[in-house]
Amino acid sequence: MSPGKTGTHANIPVFVPHLGCPHRCSFCHQGAISGEGRAPAPEEVTALCRKALAELPPRFSQAEIAFFGGSFTAIPQGEMTALLEAVQPFREDPRFGGIRVSTRPDAVDRETLAVLRRYGVRAIELGAQSLYHEVLEANGRGHTGEDVRRAAELIRREGFSLGLQMMTGLYKSTPELDWGTGLGLAAMEPDTVRIYPTVVLPDTQLARLYEAGIYAPPGLPETVELCARLLALFEDRGIRVIRLGLHGEPGLPERVLGGCFHPALGELCRSWLLRERIARRLEEEGPAHPPAVLVRPRLLSQALGQRRENLELLRERWPGLIIRPEEGLEEDFIVL
Repeated sequence: MSPGKTGTHANIPVFVPHLGCPHRCSFCHQGAISGEGRAPAPEEVTALCRKALAELPPRFSQAEIAFFGGSFTAIPQGEMTALLEAVQPFREDPRFGGIRVSTRPDAVDRETLAVLRRYGVRAIELGAQSLYHEVLEANGRGHTGEDVRRAAELIRREGFSLGLQMMTGLYKSTPELDWGTGLGLAAMEPDTVRIYPTVVLPDTQLARLYEAGIYAPPGLPETVELCARLLALFEDRGIRVIRLGLHGEPGLPERVLGGCFHPALGELCRSWLLRERIARRLEEEGPAHPPAVLVRPRLLSQALGQRRENLELLRERWPGLIIRPEEGLEEDFIVL
């Protein structure tokens, strides 16, 4: 696998599908997501990292080695340490930015954290998905919201960077419950967050519920609005959102049965937020007729929206409105 960009840093993803997972959650088809059907052997991990570091694009000075896909700390310790041993040769490489692992909230304790620290792990991400019992139970997660809180507190106390992952639109969830999960995760003060709208993949419990008409995942408009609000919630609190939506691995779009998958979901969410800001400013300032919105050139596409959707929606309230780029603005946009 080649280095991937996550937020403002690069990572070298090592997928370990289902390793350590006591069961499969309702949404889980790791092979479809990652393109991997089995966990790599330690020697394959070493070769993968050597190749990825050699091909690290010049714009990245460092990259994290990131074990994703399974529940890393729930792997039998001998297998877990073998994978960690496989990346030890790179710890002295100046391009190496540490090791990141993802795991279950109920598979974190002091003894395991001590092992991770010894092998150079710096960041731990918890797959929280939801903080509500009825949602966690309905989707076969096998842990509780309290497990998330306990593990997050322990990870922070032991000096690791804390990442939290949540899903929107799960079976038995609602936008209100998803927003409540976002508020709860923000209160845990993580360093990073990933937001994954639910995607229905073949050979999953969700696929069976979806095909039976029992589960109807939210569509794109509802998902964009909710995820945009969550994005603003986290960023306003200084929490970095390093992923919004599944990464578009080759072949994944063709396998999606339902739910919200869009290759530019993050851009759609930022465009939604910018339109809301522009609308509030127009309401507050009572612009000229027809009004004009001047935006920084780099924000022009966001301001106009995909297929000029923002412009058309704003014109429904402010006929004749124009949006054009303007160099030298001290803020993102002004209205005239």
